[in-house]
This record gives sequence, structure tokens and C-alpha cells, in this order.
Amino acid sequence: MTDLHGSTLLRRHIGRRFEALRLRAGLTQAQAAEALERGRATIGRIEDGDERVRFRTNDVRAMLDLYGAPEAEREVLLGMTAETRNGRHKSWWHDYTETELPNWFGLYVSLEDGAETIRQFEAELVPGLLQTRAYAEELTGIPDGYLDAQERERRVNVRMERQSVLTRPRAPRLDVILSEAVLRREVGGAARMADQLDSLIESSKQANISVRVVPFAAGVHGGMAAVAPFTILDFPVDRLSGEPIEPPMAYAESLTGAMYLTRNDEVRAYQGVWNDLERRALDETSSKDMITTICKEYTSG
Repeated sequence: MTDLHGSTLLRRHIGRRFEALRLRAGLTQAQAAEALERGRATIGRIEDGDERVRFRTNDVRAMLDLYGAPEAEREVLLGMTAETRNGRHKSWWHDYTETELPNWFGLYVSLEDGAETIRQFEAELVPGLLQTRAYAEELTGIPDGYLDAQERERRVNVRMERQSVLTRPRAPRLDVILSEAVLRREVGGAARMADQLDSLIESSKQANISVRVVPFAAGVHGGMAAVAPFTILDFPVDRLSGEPIEPPMAYAESLTGAMYLTRNDEVRAYQGVWNDLERRALDETSSKDMITTICKEYTSG
């Protein structure tokens, strides 16, 4: 079985992004190869995430030009392909820190884009995929002075763009479990919170989105053991091998970095926490009722 650890995962995601850009440009692999004066097999190896591919900056730029890649996508792919050249496969994979790469670079966004199921637990805040712009703008201003206005706007824009993953064809399943504290922690004033909770209710009406709440009455729960919010990603099964295209992954982040966890014992630990949260959370209907009630409290002020 192909090794899915180390640089292979990164290369698979690079390949997926290049393939999506090529298809969006309306080009076959053969047409792209001809225009780039490369072999068709080379284009195929790039899109397959082949370890033998060496990404030279000029070649990457030529592909991005041919495919008409948007500026943000250019930056991401230039950063990712550079990462394959630096030999630090272990550092980007485990205890990856954003400070080692440009601020816009987020491996997690690429992983999220390829996932079949996204399971998220949040104890303090609404997850980024379900945040309103106003809520996100408030969060990026904390702590004061940490980000300048331009960087804050870029991060909010990226967060809003990420949400399109939930409405695209073959969108992933998003299962969210929130602590009741998320609903009651006022972010940006009562009106902003009411809008955010109303948006949560609307989002939960989508067939691929589930939002559940662990009420204070549930007492101690597994999420407290996790310390930080976390996400579990499960990936689609390869039609030929019958195996997931990537191993399940647990992800947890901090102010300056994040952990990408794929060892069986690590993932099992987070899955155990998730199972405990599911047992203690309200069902979807009762959760929606609670969100609605608290939303009315904000509007009645």
C-alpha cells in the first residue's frame, strides 16, 4: 500500500489543486502538456502526487499562468510546491507552524477541501465554516494589534471563501458539536450574536450539515479532555484500492500553529472524545430549539 504519510499527503493535495485548475481552464492533460512543452505523463504524475516530481518555481509559474489561476491560489501552490523542496517533511506534517510559511498558507484548508466528512467540536466559538462575516471580523480583531487591518481583511475573506466547500457539488458532510458556552458567549454585541445564531439555524437546514449542542446540564464531557477545539477529517475511498485516499486525521490549532495527527492511537483518542460528545449532546431538533431560544434572548435584550 502506498505510504500516505510524510510528503505524499502534501503532494496529493498539490495534484488535486492543479487538476482542478486544469479542468476549470477546459484543458485535457494532453493539451496542457503540449502548451507547457512537457510530456503528458509528467502532467499525470503531478496530478497523482507522484514523489518523483520535482517542482521548479519557473515550471509551477508556467502552469499557473496557463491555467489562469487566481492570485490567492497562485500563492498557495507556490508555497506548497516550495515546501516539497525544503526537505522538512516532518515539520510541516506534525507541529506545523504558520510562522515558518507566509500567513496565508494553510495546509488544513487543502485537507478540508478533500475531506468526505468533517467533524468539529468547539467549546468557545462558532466554527469558521459556519461563521457570519460580522462574527469573523470581530474575532480577527482579537487580541488588539495582533493583526493589521489588511491582514484581518484577508483572513476574513479566506474564511468566507472556505464556506463554499459546503455548497459545492459532492460537498462534504459537516457534523458540528458546540458547547452551550459558544451560544452564550457574546461576540460583537447582541445584534451580531443574534445574526450569527440565526445563521447557525439556517445552516443546519442543509442536508449535509448537522449542528448539535452539549448543554451545561450535561456536566463534565469528553471535550474537556481535549483542551483545545479539534476537527476530525475522514477522506473518500479510492475506487480502485478500496482504501481511503488519506488516513483519518485529527487536527487541533493554537494561536501560532497547529497539529496534524494521523497515528492510529492519536486519531482513536479524538474519536473517543467525539463519541462521548455525541452521547451527551442534544439531538438536532433539541439543539435547534436551544439555539432559537438563546437567539431570542439576544433580540429581546
